[in-house]
Amino acid sequence: MAQGQSRNSNVLVVPQASSALEQLKYEVAQELGIQIPQDGYYGYMATRDTGAIGGHITRRLVQIAEQSLAGGQTR
Repeated sequence: MAQGQSRNSNVLVVPQASSALEQLKYEVAQELGIQIPQDGYYGYMATRDTGAIGGHITRRLVQIAEQSLAGGQTR
């Protein structure tokens, strides 16, 4: 790995959003019926489950952004 590079490229543009994203992760997991490990280690989870959580979070964030761009109006 090159000097100065970190292993994690997921740097938040708005660091204050960290807690909101963490809450969203738990909400989505609960909706999907997936239990997130309390210790934070995802190594024992199925890739399908972690991918489903990430995919649903992305959909939700796009939906929130679209609503924001539309002036908060819902369709």
